Amino acid sequence: MNALSFDSDAAFDVERVRADFPALSLEVNGHPLVYLDNAASAQKPNQVIDGVAEFYRTSYANVHRGLHHLSNAATQAYEDARGKVARFVGAASADEIVFTRSVTEALNLVAHGLGESLQPGDEIILSVMEHHSNIVPWDFLRTQKGAVIKWVPTHADGSFDTEAFSALLSDRTRIVALTHMSNVLGTVTPIRWVADQLAGRDDITFVVDGAQGAVHLPVDVQALGCDFYAITGHKLYGPSGIGALWGRASKLETLPPYMGGGEMIDEVREDGVTFAPVPARFEAGTPPIAQAVGLGLAIDYIEAMGTQSVAAHEAALLAHAMEEISKINAVRVLGTAPNKGAIISFDVEGAHAHDVSTLLDRYGVAVRAGTHCAQPLLARMGVSSSCRASFGAYNTHDDVERFIDALNRAKAFFA
Repeated sequence: MNALSFDSDAAFDVERVRADFPALSLEVNGHPLVYLDNAASAQKPNQVIDGVAEFYRTSYANVHRGLHHLSNAATQAYEDARGKVARFVGAASADEIVFTRSVTEALNLVAHGLGESLQPGDEIILSVMEHHSNIVPWDFLRTQKGAVIKWVPTHADGSFDTEAFSALLSDRTRIVALTHMSNVLGTVTPIRWVADQLAGRDDITFVVDGAQGAVHLPVDVQALGCDFYAITGHKLYGPSGIGALWGRASKLETLPPYMGGGEMIDEVREDGVTFAPVPARFEAGTPPIAQAVGLGLAIDYIEAMGTQSVAAHEAALLAHAMEEISKINAVRVLGTAPNKGAIISFDVEGAHAHDVSTLLDRYGVAVRAGTHCAQPLLARMGVSSSCRASFGAYNTHDDVERFIDALNRAKAFFA
């Protein structure tokens, strides 16, 4: 399979990157595709597409316990991918990585486990920026266990309200679950600062949704200071149907299994069951084998590009887009926090987000429209829906110009 290799001292070559993504050569409605829906799901490079196909052709079998050649090859590839995820997030050991279907499953796994020890009146702190994946699992604990959810607001610019967070902490706080980067505002939550506020509180577990953060920010879970960090493959230029949960070893060991079945057991008897050690304890049944391999290949690709180089490129695109969109009357940007990620949510006066998105698509510009699975946040901001343009490593300044041109055309339609 082809490997991408960049000279770390060379300037970021976006055209070289684009050449690896076949979807970017498509035309939509007679226009070259401008793909700005990366926060929902990113396109895939040939290195991932071809690598997964090659795995299916030459190395596929079920993993673990098989003694034949293909099973050994598949197991090696699967566990190599676990090691790549561990390296990518800065885990102390590959045994701290649990493969899941998604961030959603990872957060449900943690919520299910932590809920076992919750008492009525115990408190969970979330921010209003959370994706539904980091709200609904905790709401289950509100209805099932009598837990209390407290909400950290944002400032007017969409930045995280640190004073409000500090005021919400109490002796009943048991869980803090926050996004690393808002999928609507692009706001980067001060994860290290939050961890410092929790220092010495061994009765609090700190969970981070890294669905966006792991894409746009270098991640080092040791430096961040959280207890759990979840990522998903399809936003990281990898396959869908695969995610990963990093958990501090001491925390993972205390969680009960999330699902029961094969692979996660040590021994099954008529009178009882004992469970396998972490991480197998949380990977019941046949896992997403090829998808995990694909995630490992996507991580190889990202590391070859250089996370710092990609971040600088995306920051330049964001600055360009923010400058140009500010010139358009009757368009309001939601979230202008300092150092935000390359995500722009906006609404057009007098127009529904779905209509705006449909008009942009006429010019080949793909954006997301709706609530972005963040209804509490949009309600706080006084809107029922918005459009969202989100940038990735393969986007260009020409993409920005074509987006702005299409947005001007769409706005004129409603004038």
